[in-house]
Amino acid sequence: MIKNFVWRVLGSLVLLVVVPTVTFFLQAIAPVNIARSVLGLNASEETVAAFNKRLGLDQPLVVRYVDWLTHAIHGDLGVSYTNLQPVQNIIGPRLSVSLSLIVGALLVFTLVGVLLGVLSATGGKVVGSIVDAVSTVGLAVPSFVLAVLLIAAFALQFPIFPATGYVAPTVNTGRWASSLVLPVIALAFAGVTAVAKQTRDQMMTSIASPYARTLRANGASEFSLIYKHALRNASGPVVTVLGIIFVGALSGSVVVEGIFVLPGLGSQALQSALQHDLPVIQGIALYFTIIVVIVNVLIDVATTILNPKVRRS
Repeated sequence: MIKNFVWRVLGSLVLLVVVPTVTFFLQAIAPVNIARSVLGLNASEETVAAFNKRLGLDQPLVVRYVDWLTHAIHGDLGVSYTNLQPVQNIIGPRLSVSLSLIVGALLVFTLVGVLLGVLSATGGKVVGSIVDAVSTVGLAVPSFVLAVLLIAAFALQFPIFPATGYVAPTVNTGRWASSLVLPVIALAFAGVTAVAKQTRDQMMTSIASPYARTLRANGASEFSLIYKHALRNASGPVVTVLGIIFVGALSGSVVVEGIFVLPGLGSQALQSALQHDLPVIQGIALYFTIIVVIVNVLIDVATTILNPKVRRS
């Protein structure tokens, strides 16, 4: 079991090299003159040449990549092309914003999704039909459409939550939580429906299994059967789905942050892509990859704890 876990961790760590590498070459081969984009079309040839030399843009592509990778290994992600600030200084403060949004969405679609899935599996056909209907809506409506609807309903029509902006928790905890409510719902809604359907399917299989009938025959209460045995057996596949949904939420956060004007990594990635600021894009890709690797490791640990068969393998 430990050997398999170590190999899965090593496989996840490969992403730390693969993703930034692919991002680097895709951005670097784009037919864009970075110096002209930053300095303007009227910049002199001497100014452009000096800019390229200062940032190493006059070097071959492979040399630039090796130089970036060498510095990244030592914790130096380079400097921004647009303002010459260290990349860490640009994206570091934005990390907490994105983590607040993504972790909040993870908690919502985990807790609400599992609860709805259990109720759907144990509450009869009516509850199951309601969950199916909500799931259909959640899978069909994109997060950006839902975000606009939420703003129209709960920020404009009924001004309960702010439509845009972000307040740091160190400034005002209440306003911080309020500024995240609508973005978290928009990002988590599709995940809630997916988790609910997966939980319901796994719960129904567990409840109808032979061991469940044996427990009933031995006098086990329905509460114990559902929440102690069936839910635990269903949790393995559900945890795996949570990992997949979480990775999808990373890409969804880019759009959600843009709509709600949240100063996170997603909105910075979009801005840097428009400016062809490769070092910042590289740094954000690396940060997102690290988050994915951490989540994959946690998913493997949770699956190992919840599934005895994995522990014995």
